[in-house]
Amino acid sequence: MDLSQIAPRLQEWAVLYGIKVLAALAIFVLGRWVVKGLVNLLKKVMTRRGIEPTLISFTSHMGYFLLLTIVVIAALSQIGIQTTSFIAILGAAGLAVGLALQGSLANFAAGVLMIIFQPFKAGDYVEGAGTAGTVEELEIFSCTLRTPDNKRVIVPNGKMLGDNIVNYSALETRRIDLTFGVSYSDDLALVRKVLGEELDKDERVLREPAPQIAVAELGESSVDFVVRPWVKTADYWAVRFDLIEGIKVRFDQEGISIPFPQRDVHLYEEKG
Repeated sequence: MDLSQIAPRLQEWAVLYGIKVLAALAIFVLGRWVVKGLVNLLKKVMTRRGIEPTLISFTSHMGYFLLLTIVVIAALSQIGIQTTSFIAILGAAGLAVGLALQGSLANFAAGVLMIIFQPFKAGDYVEGAGTAGTVEELEIFSCTLRTPDNKRVIVPNGKMLGDNIVNYSALETRRIDLTFGVSYSDDLALVRKVLGEELDKDERVLREPAPQIAVAELGESSVDFVVRPWVKTADYWAVRFDLIEGIKVRFDQEGISIPFPQRDVHLYEEKG
């Protein structure tokens, strides 16, 4: 084949592949512009619905990556590159990564669910996965708690969601459950009067729902009174401590005896 025959063919191939390359570039540029628009629209919709910023950021980045991959494959197909094997390689790589990161993916899925359904938020005091503390941060793979003794605990989301979650800060009010045992020889009417006065003089004790004072049990060595006042959640521990001390002082003043050993002023322990 002489040069006079090669030159026209080269020109023909150049024109043909030049058009394909230009078309591929057009697909890539236009596709990238469309992808950015779709991702921005997704961000706005999620923001309007009050979705957690962490989830918005992660979802937008994942969406951009997946859509851009589709655009790149479409552009390569336009040039004539066979993308079937390329897609198969991506699928195999994705499967291998998924198997290697099963635990992380489980934590990711749990994090997404917690961010969407919000069983708790930053600042709440919660108990779950065998630990309790104030939520400092909820991320895609884990949540960070600060314990009452100022330890930082990082809990995988999979473990947190897989266990019972107790949120002590979710509601505005909480009930304090205490039990005081008094001697069988004490005047029960006087005991009830003292307990009522101690509750009445504390302004942090809510009037509605009304506090409950009742004889709960006739024990082996004591008559047990239950004391159940309602308080604002933020006042729970302060009121609880003050009531225990105040009632003990009043019992001493009124000559009401507390059998020893006392069953440790029962606290149906709520750790929040």
